[in-house]
Amino acid sequence: MDPNNGSVADNLLEEMMEITGQNLITIKVDDHYKFIKQLGKGKYGQVTLVIHRQKGTPMALKLLPKTFTKRQNFLYEYCVALCLSSHPNIIGMFGIAFESSDHYGFLYEVALHQDLISIIKPTEGVPEPVAKVCTNQLVSALEYIHSKGLVYRDVKPENVLLFGPDCQRIKLTDFGLTRPKGTMLKLVSGVIPYTAPELSNTQNGEAVPIDFTLDAWAFGVLLFCLLTGYFPWETTVASDPFFEDFIIWQETGSHEHLAWHWKKLTTEAMDMLKQLLALNPCNRSPVSKALWYLDYPWRVDTWK
Repeated sequence: MDPNNGSVADNLLEEMMEITGQNLITIKVDDHYKFIKQLGKGKYGQVTLVIHRQKGTPMALKLLPKTFTKRQNFLYEYCVALCLSSHPNIIGMFGIAFESSDHYGFLYEVALHQDLISIIKPTEGVPEPVAKVCTNQLVSALEYIHSKGLVYRDVKPENVLLFGPDCQRIKLTDFGLTRPKGTMLKLVSGVIPYTAPELSNTQNGEAVPIDFTLDAWAFGVLLFCLLTGYFPWETTVASDPFFEDFIIWQETGSHEHLAWHWKKLTTEAMDMLKQLLALNPCNRSPVSKALWYLDYPWRVDTWK
């Protein structure tokens, strides 16, 4: 698949959605799955640990209420996840999708070690070796997504599930925002630290074609969180004083006004983030650039 041709991914997903929709079964969830505990809950759905009543298999069940979820959006998220699930650092799917009277649902493998946000210590982050192990796997997963002509659009610690101690195995999950490269999008919700500045500036309603540089930006923010235990800024708009100081650094090379938590980082780590977080998306490095820096120290006083 040509990663530069988002229309190829679009066409493939449309075919998958049509076939899945035609074969979507209607069930009573309790008849097939025993609910154990809630794993997560968001505005548009919840994830629950369940046991398959006949086979005894533990699974993660994502339920999306029909009152908030369009059928096409459910089919889209499921098909994207299924399309990507063969990668070792992307959540594995059971290939089971269904609807009940009130919900749409699908099942995937359970991560019993929680998510990445659960191990990031405020003001500290994670040990540098853990950050680098995460980096290696996240680059692999994101590059695979990009090779399919898709932009993930939701890089954040909450979407990185842990399958072992010290992040020896991690997997990306939640593909509701993933879209083919070139899709025209405008900012529909508030600006957050992961929002690339080219999207932050579209609040007057205009749309921009998305590409892989959106993921590179969010990946850079995630790495900063891993290494410092802080967000680099609250919003990517010039009125945010931390982001304003960052703009000055990017434009002049002077980092004397950067917030103090940047001082935790080595020259090499600063250089890596400066490229991943280039203000102009045309100058932004791909996520793979982080691999160039794995053999260098990232933190001045490395926390072991």
